[in-house]
Amino acid sequence: MTEQPSYESTTAWRELTAGLAELDAAFLTGERAAPDEVGAVGGYRMLATLLGVACDTYLFPDTARPRFVETVTPHRRDRRWGGDNTDAWYLLCVLDPARHYRVTGRRHDSVYFSLTVYNQPAPGAWSDRVIGVVNDSDLTFGPDGEFELRMGPTRPDDWTGPFIELADDAFVALTRDYQGDPLTGRPVEWEIEAVEPAGPVIRSDAATAAALRAMLGWMRTMLAIVPTPLAQRAEEPTPGQLGHETAHGTNEFAEPYQVPDFVFGWSATDACYSFGSFDLEPDEVLEATFRPPACRFWNLTVWNEYMAGSSATDGRTSINIETAVPNDDGTVTVLIGRSLPEHPNGVTTLDLPRGNLALRFFHPDRVPERPVTRVQRAAG
Repeated sequence: MTEQPSYESTTAWRELTAGLAELDAAFLTGERAAPDEVGAVGGYRMLATLLGVACDTYLFPDTARPRFVETVTPHRRDRRWGGDNTDAWYLLCVLDPARHYRVTGRRHDSVYFSLTVYNQPAPGAWSDRVIGVVNDSDLTFGPDGEFELRMGPTRPDDWTGPFIELADDAFVALTRDYQGDPLTGRPVEWEIEAVEPAGPVIRSDAATAAALRAMLGWMRTMLAIVPTPLAQRAEEPTPGQLGHETAHGTNEFAEPYQVPDFVFGWSATDACYSFGSFDLEPDEVLEATFRPPACRFWNLTVWNEYMAGSSATDGRTSINIETAVPNDDGTVTVLIGRSLPEHPNGVTTLDLPRGNLALRFFHPDRVPERPVTRVQRAAG
């Protein structure tokens, strides 16, 4: 009888599969249990999404042969997670902080775009610090919209352009690309290459085992955050995006805040956020009025309790700086309903009765005031 080989990756794989079997307890039991079939199905879709993102982040990357992979796009129904944005494209690339990288691209229809590098405090641990940010205002563009930036532990002697210095714990680069029209807008074309020679491809037992364990730890952290409570009194705290605590009641927004450099997860430090929730009957709409500050881009988008948006092809679930029609006094009033309200700034929840709302402002000249909300009956 042949003896079964002993591999550390075998042990780690079995730990991962056993851990996955326990993760649905986050939305099946306890105070955060899904109240209905819609919530439970959303939970399983979220688990599948997170497993895919974890593979892209820990198991599959080769930092010597880097590439940007899609993590969220306006058109996909999968990969909705982590406080995504229906108007945006997000790509990620895992980095080796000891290597130098050349990033090139070509801009197209983006209202605003950026690249942010985050740290990793320990294997599988969520980022808690921004290493560096380059946005489109930092770049020089060629006649066809082409641009270049560099990343590495030290600035190259022959490079004076945009540069992100990689600290020892630098881990991942995340791009953000915001479109005025997510259905037709062309995103940035991103390319990345490692400057140093790549060397042979090595996929060791130890490295595979470490990646599988990191995946499980990363997923457990996300399921400790979502599903978020949806109906709470104003005096009770509600977790906001990726660990930031805010307070608001149902059908209200929290006070907007500027994201600090020390973050939890992959939040954007060049943004202000205000999070809210909704709980609507079929014949109700939530009216939200706010005064946008001068900024590069803002939008409001609908999430479910897993902080996941929808595909732009499914309906108008977001509104932004280019599509919103302002009031005469410069404020903006948005009507949010389970079906699309007959209003220039109407937004639909796609018949989702309860969920979250995310309002974000990039490079604002001030932290805006809290939106004013009220529930009213739908017209007709």
